[in-house]
Amino acid sequence: MTSTTLKRLPYGPLPDAFAAELRALTTNAVTGNLESGDRIEIEGPFTGETIGWVGRGTGDEVAEAFDRARAAQKIWAKTPYRQRGKILLRFHDLVLKNREMLMDLVQLETGKSRDSAYEEILHTAITARYYGNHVGAILKPKKHTGVIPVLTRSVEHHLPKGVIGQISPWNYPLTLGISDSLPGIAAGNALVAKPDSSTPFTSLAAFKLLFEAGLPRQLVQLVTGPGRVVGNAIAETCDYLMFTGSTATGKTLGEIAGRRLIGYSAELGGKNPMVITGDADVDKIMPSVLTGCFANSGQLCVSIERIYVHKNVYDEFVPKFAAATSALPLGAGFDWDVLMGSLQSAQQLATVEKYVDDAVDKGATLVAGGRARPDLGPYFYEPTVFTDVSDDVLLKREEIFGPVVYVEKVDSYDEAVEKANDTDYGLNSSVFGASKTANEVAGRIFSGTVNINDGYAAAFASVDNEMGGTKESGQGRRQGHYGMLKYTETQNITEQRLIPIRGPQFLKPKPYALVMSILLSLGKKTGILR
Repeated sequence: MTSTTLKRLPYGPLPDAFAAELRALTTNAVTGNLESGDRIEIEGPFTGETIGWVGRGTGDEVAEAFDRARAAQKIWAKTPYRQRGKILLRFHDLVLKNREMLMDLVQLETGKSRDSAYEEILHTAITARYYGNHVGAILKPKKHTGVIPVLTRSVEHHLPKGVIGQISPWNYPLTLGISDSLPGIAAGNALVAKPDSSTPFTSLAAFKLLFEAGLPRQLVQLVTGPGRVVGNAIAETCDYLMFTGSTATGKTLGEIAGRRLIGYSAELGGKNPMVITGDADVDKIMPSVLTGCFANSGQLCVSIERIYVHKNVYDEFVPKFAAATSALPLGAGFDWDVLMGSLQSAQQLATVEKYVDDAVDKGATLVAGGRARPDLGPYFYEPTVFTDVSDDVLLKREEIFGPVVYVEKVDSYDEAVEKANDTDYGLNSSVFGASKTANEVAGRIFSGTVNINDGYAAAFASVDNEMGGTKESGQGRRQGHYGMLKYTETQNITEQRLIPIRGPQFLKPKPYALVMSILLSLGKKTGILR
């Protein structure tokens, strides 16, 4: 594959040559037969058929990947910031140039709709452009005030950690497969990454474009395979770990990182709330509300799963939301007119059915959806809305990670905020309403991001600002300056000039202490010492 020869993909199994070229990018590329156990078959959710295969990595292959990456990193760390940034900017252009092929691949592996696939193109390009333009400004040495101005010169430097480990999820295989690694690479690190075993080709294609943009080939090592083998081996070896996925897996990896005393950033699960204020224009906000709940078939860590509607608009909102949800076009394929695609796997379908059946059995009112759609494909499920959800219903507090939401009436904004914050999670939230009212409510919700008059995309796309989770939704942040600085070690280099800070030789300790105390007092009063 080159960026100039393959523009689109067929609707079905990947071309053999295309798949083989992507597999060749992995440290554990194999040529054996499926029966030998060294391959993982990749299923296309639209049809349930196999679209290709990748190698099943081992711990030894992860060790080999780290050896290669460490050797390459020593050279890469000497590369000027400007040169690193240019590579990311060329990658930005290649992503946009190859967007049709990349969207095809994302859809084939995930089953998502075309517009949800385009979100990945957009976010990947924005992230590459941002860090490509800002790498020098973020990493350049910064002067700080010394203990005694003029006599003390203190400078902050940022050194690359070494080799970053990244474990990425299946739900956004393009942008979550590469965007988190771009700032780490630009900061001077190498990377060993494990794409999710059900969506590896998208991630491999993205890195292929990054290599075309000029990134040294050995700097990034890609190992496909099961998480308990490849993922754990990466966590046990890397110098910093980046993970996006479930809270349960995040805790397991966090224990490894904690034991090894390495840095760790994790975006985990969420039970994300939306508040509809009493002054909201229900008709105007409805398209954005639908997107916030059902984009990517609800398989999105920042997706909305519970909606608290002020009593003044509740009776208007519920029937209109139910009708709009029922009217959402579902389907398979590359058509832009289809607004919701398939669930990604049989496991995802079984999970959604479990939560819906539990809610129905316990008396919740189903106002939209609630059915699997095998007529469209093996894993399709209608977008689903409940009201009257009692506290013993599982979906009341547990993350579903699917196209299911419930709506609840609230009498006041205090009640809305209390219910929004009554969760073990704190990843994303949303408030729809007049600007003044929505901003007042937003500031009281305890979550890493709060979107006003948008479900999730506004905060996610604002890459100059950090985002991440509170409570059991994770630790650390992605994006912004911190999204790059987290991959570095801060180094303090301070030079003492003319006289030592511990006192010149002509002063004995006691007189020196008196002089310094006087200087500190004067410095505070005059503002010279801060």
